[in-house]
Amino acid sequence: MKEIKIYEPAMCCETGLCGVSVDPELLRITTLINQLKQKNIIVKRYNLSGAPQAFVEDREINEYINKYGAENLPVTEVDGKITVVGRYPSNEEFETWLGMLPVANKSKKGGCGCQGGCCQ
Repeated sequence: MKEIKIYEPAMCCETGLCGVSVDPELLRITTLINQLKQKNIIVKRYNLSGAPQAFVEDREINEYINKYGAENLPVTEVDGKITVVGRYPSNEEFETWLGMLPVANKSKKGGCGCQGGCCQ
């Protein structure tokens, strides 16, 4: 199993629901990570304000922050190697890394996986 870690900028919460407006990208990545968790796939997330020690302890991330600054977060590591910088990974990138079918629950017949495909 791949080890995936996401190092995020300082935020008050990881869902993007706590501010004046909802950040759709934070909502997407949180939903995706929750779907993966249901499949026993753990993606670790580190927020700069909540877990600063994780940024210090990981040599690759520490070097990245020193070179490019925290304003270029988020950064995603896969198996200890920086893989995605400045944005969250796409669903397709997760699928590739994990060698799995699409993460979203889509059926071939009905679009979204609803019974009978009624909610296209």
